[in-house]
Amino acid sequence: MSIVKKYKLWFSISIVVILIGIALFFYRGFNVGIDFVGGTTISIEIGKEFNKEEVDQILDKYSKDATSKQVNGTQIEIRSKEFSTDKVKEFFGELKEKYGLEDSALLSQTEIGESVGKELTTRALVAIIIATIFMLIYIVIRFEINFGIAAIIALIHDVLITLSAYVIFFVPINSPFIAAILTIVGYSINDTIVIFDRIRENKKLHLNKPDEYIADLSLRQSFVRCMNTSLTTIVIILAVYIFVPSVRDFSFPILIGMISGTYSSLFIATPIWVILNSKKSKKNKK
Repeated sequence: MSIVKKYKLWFSISIVVILIGIALFFYRGFNVGIDFVGGTTISIEIGKEFNKEEVDQILDKYSKDATSKQVNGTQIEIRSKEFSTDKVKEFFGELKEKYGLEDSALLSQTEIGESVGKELTTRALVAIIIATIFMLIYIVIRFEINFGIAAIIALIHDVLITLSAYVIFFVPINSPFIAAILTIVGYSINDTIVIFDRIRENKKLHLNKPDEYIADLSLRQSFVRCMNTSLTTIVIILAVYIFVPSVRDFSFPILIGMISGTYSSLFIATPIWVILNSKKSKKNKK
């Protein structure tokens, strides 16, 4: 089976997911966390196993937009965009009465200003752009411009798929998102470079063969290696996501990005390289 010939199928799958993400974005937008828009984070040690639903019912009286997360079985971490100091005191007072807590049970209360959130957003975008530029320069130096363009399109694809997943599942976007995106970009480019390196070697071995043949041969030779590496990593990240709730904000985008990165390296980047080379050949003939 020719992977490259079926490029319309691979592109269509990605386009459908991204379009669903875009539609939901215009319908309800991103679930932007307080790290970017400002708000309050509090952490409370209950000291024993507790019913999170009961705490959420109390929390709903004081903050309608708050989200909570049970940590290590006995702690509750709460984030809210609108949770004033007075409301926090009232909420904590009710918890103290219900669970017999001491003042020290309020482990932390952090307020993030809106200006800090905007600065974080700007720095995140700058970090992603700089990382992408340096990767493009590296690929162009090591390979050629069409490889670089194909790789960057694949990276953009991975970022869009990850963002679409955030919109579809309405996952809060907080500071771990930045680290996750940079990790995804680095991981995705690694698989892509492995395949491109194989293409370069096969072009030297099969001088008279068309690019489509070279690409399919290289993909078949790299497929098992890429899948084994990716599945091993995905299984580990999935286990972390399931069994370590405290890092789900980081492990969720990594999980989506790993799947998307493997997919784009095999089914997006290489067909795009073939298409670009084909257009270049037609132009040279003219």
